[in-house]
Amino acid sequence: MDRRGFLAVSGIALTAYVHNWSVAEAEPLVRLQKGSRVSNELLLSLQKTTNHLRGMDASSGSGTVAKLGDDHLRLLRDIAKHGTYDEAAGRRLAGIIADTATQTGWFTFDSGEPDEAQSYFLAALRAAGASGDPRLGAGALSYMAIRGYSTGHPRDAVTAARAALDKVKTLNAPALEAMLLTRQARGHAMLGEQQAALKALGQATELCTRGRSEHDPHWLYWINDGEIQGQAGSCHLALGNPQQAISSLAQARRALNPADVRTRALFLSRAATAQFREGDIEAGCATANEAMDLAEHLQSARLNEHVYSMAGELRTACNTPYARELIERSVLVTGKAVPR
Repeated sequence: MDRRGFLAVSGIALTAYVHNWSVAEAEPLVRLQKGSRVSNELLLSLQKTTNHLRGMDASSGSGTVAKLGDDHLRLLRDIAKHGTYDEAAGRRLAGIIADTATQTGWFTFDSGEPDEAQSYFLAALRAAGASGDPRLGAGALSYMAIRGYSTGHPRDAVTAARAALDKVKTLNAPALEAMLLTRQARGHAMLGEQQAALKALGQATELCTRGRSEHDPHWLYWINDGEIQGQAGSCHLALGNPQQAISSLAQARRALNPADVRTRALFLSRAATAQFREGDIEAGCATANEAMDLAEHLQSARLNEHVYSMAGELRTACNTPYARELIERSVLVTGKAVPR
């Protein structure tokens, strides 16, 4: 399937694609031609580059790494096409390609290009199948779920998260399952399915308290109670429960990893939105300014959309000079004027 074909995959077509990935067996992956040998040292170096890009994105935003991720993926593709490797090295290389394609898709999505991002996620799913590591496929599906509930296709989010959970349920990877359950919960929340959302969140919380196992993937370093609480707050906000959202997001703020600057800014913007909806304008403005303090130093179109939406809530709730000042600041941060 070419990239243009990827863009149309949603709904029933997405379900079929995900099903095919989940039931297919990994085929032998070996290339014994006359190209340069793909050594363990090279594979380690390639994985470290992907890990470094992942860390840069979390602290600085996707705008700093989107092109770098694409360039790295092109290099990996060339190595796969022209290098010489046995089956073990081939599977490791496919795994790095899957990881890098997933991350580059995320960088692309965070940069404001959700359709282009889908092509990377689906390519990552194929590479994950070749690697034989279902955790990598689950990672790609987790970002497909984010894309689903963020672009008006929450049922796709539920489909992707459930497929991933089914594939990894026997691996004893509690952190991975917890993360996937939060993705499922967000989809349910956007659909207004409160009972299903709260059930998934409860399961995620229980798994998170178990801690990580040796089977949890290295790239899932950021799952902790702060992330779970932040996703719970986001669900409550979508379900029309701003008071519960405020409580959960406050807990998230205390427990988040300090290095996850963009996530902190996102959760602060949602907390401010919840406070505005509860009528606590003073607290909401203070929280909104904290979110924008962070957003000013990040390159993330997705975060800017949250700030823009947050400022729109304030215009609806209040028309004081202080509120107008905050709205004007949001224009400087996002480059978008809030409608009157």
